Amino acid sequence: LTQVANRRIFDEFLTREWRRGQREKHSLALILCDIDCFKLYNDNLGHQSGDFCLRKVAQAITKTVKRPADLVARYGGEEFAVILPRTSSQNALKVAETIRLRIKHLALPHPESLVSNYVSLSLGVTSIVPQVKYTKKQLLETADKALYQAKKQGRDRSILKMIK
Repeated sequence: LTQVANRRIFDEFLTREWRRGQREKHSLALILCDIDCFKLYNDNLGHQSGDFCLRKVAQAITKTVKRPADLVARYGGEEFAVILPRTSSQNALKVAETIRLRIKHLALPHPESLVSNYVSLSLGVTSIVPQVKYTKKQLLETADKALYQAKKQGRDRSILKMIK
């Protein structure tokens, strides 16, 4: 549907890049993106419009994430994930903000949104140099907590959270 990697490919890629990051001691960044109020979008505009929206968002994220080493994947229903090898936390946050603004500039109408008249994204960002004392699960949980914080703070924003 979205022409981006699926969850299985995401999981395999993350495992591979985690190991590479451990070996080469380079950072690995993760961005989780969630379309704000997507259930309301689907409920009010229909599933065909929802599919169109998902495709447009996936295309916009893919256009933003340009390096061949990066991966854009559909993570869940209206969630996307971006894996950025060799990317610092600050650079990952810049990529997330660029994605968020690109979605905003698509100006896809979302009349029932609680956030805006247009489709918007909330994004959770994290980055770490993989080490034995950390896990991929911690990376995912930290990005998810950042995403939750973005939603809690009003949505349509990017939040960076570091693994503790």
